[in-house]
Amino acid sequence: MTSAPMLAMSAAQHALLRSHLFPGDELEAAAILLCSRTPAPRMRFIVREMIMVPHEHCHRERDRLTWPGDALVAAVDRAEKENLALVLTHSHPGGLFGFSDLDDRSDRLTIGSLLQGYGTCHASAIMTPSGSMAARWYGQDLVPNDFAAVSVTGHELRWWWRDNAFVNRPLAFTSAARDELARLCVCIIGVSGTGSVVAEQLARMGFGRVLLIDHDRVEKKNLNRILNSTLAHAQAETIKVEAMADAITLYRGSGVAVPLAKSITVREAVLLASQADMLFSCVDTLDARHIADEIAACFCLPLFDVGVTIPTRKAANGTPVIADVCGRIDYVQPGGSTLRDRGIYSPASLRAEYLRRVAPDAHADEVKAGYLKGVKEEAPSVIALNMRAASACVMELIARIYPFRHEPNALFARTEFSLAAGEEMHTAEAAFNAESNPKLGRGAAEPLLGLPALRLPKSANGGAV
Repeated sequence: MTSAPMLAMSAAQHALLRSHLFPGDELEAAAILLCSRTPAPRMRFIVREMIMVPHEHCHRERDRLTWPGDALVAAVDRAEKENLALVLTHSHPGGLFGFSDLDDRSDRLTIGSLLQGYGTCHASAIMTPSGSMAARWYGQDLVPNDFAAVSVTGHELRWWWRDNAFVNRPLAFTSAARDELARLCVCIIGVSGTGSVVAEQLARMGFGRVLLIDHDRVEKKNLNRILNSTLAHAQAETIKVEAMADAITLYRGSGVAVPLAKSITVREAVLLASQADMLFSCVDTLDARHIADEIAACFCLPLFDVGVTIPTRKAANGTPVIADVCGRIDYVQPGGSTLRDRGIYSPASLRAEYLRRVAPDAHADEVKAGYLKGVKEEAPSVIALNMRAASACVMELIARIYPFRHEPNALFARTEFSLAAGEEMHTAEAAFNAESNPKLGRGAAEPLLGLPALRLPKSANGGAV
């Protein structure tokens, strides 16, 4: 089952577009969105840049608009540099949520001419005064194909569905919310201690597709913290994602769970994750978090990252004691601060982790990363902590789609809890310094994520396959 076709943008892009399209004079206005694409099979346009057509260069009326051809020429010149698709966008001040006969005729003429000279697929879109949007795409046959929704990702997650469903936003925890989630695809990276708990919740909440990515196998030592794992799985060394997918199939039916037994650091896994509408990072390495961060930026996806730790200290008699029991949930939105901006990883820490993996002798004095910092423990009994953190992570998602907090979501970019101290702390998005990200909206441009290691493999004759 292929995920729904969509046009995706960040909340900042949407706000800027709305400001231009509705300057306050109740006349139509125009803009051109330059979009990258999600890899096949999904049809998903990702806004990379926007060209605001100057109001004074257009002939503007309440129900019609004529704008200059040189704006389109300039857009094509820019789009050709990155093989971007164009989305010709205008406002409907009267509030029509759809395309008029005049829009149909204009698309056939303008997009038809555009397709003759550049690209194989372009689109058009409209926006109403409320900010709602509808979009459709055209291939070489010039037949209009509706995008199922226009998605906007910011402090909240919003979809404007083309069939006008869920205009009155569902309440959290209701069957109406479940019905909307059934239209969406979620990807869980890492299906072990926290990841298995996250996956279980999301599958039972009703997501239409649940993508599972993890290369590891079930072992007896982790049966105490991986949901749906059994002694039989450990004895057979079953792949973790296959065990989870089988369990989901038992209560959701076939086709919902899509397992991939690969590390997120390989091309095949990145391609699968790109098909989702949102990402959950439930991993225990900085390298995996780095890749999840890059996928979220390139494909304009919201990212939820969860981590737990139990720091220890030495008592006076030299025995280890628990210093704290901690969890962290980060929500990352396109165009906002990344996990790197927030100090979750850095080039130096990525390098150190790499050295620990390939040259452990160089770091023999370091304690191996794990749940219990400073204590060697093969089978930590941490399922209660994992469930606490995983539940908080999924609740963060619910709060973003169906807001229920008394305070704005902008104040909850990071949530940290200390069970030892009985405290929960929140950090606002504005508290982090978001560096400019040239990969934002990059889409499927090669090499994937801009990383040479993910370059399209070569065929035997030297060409790309």
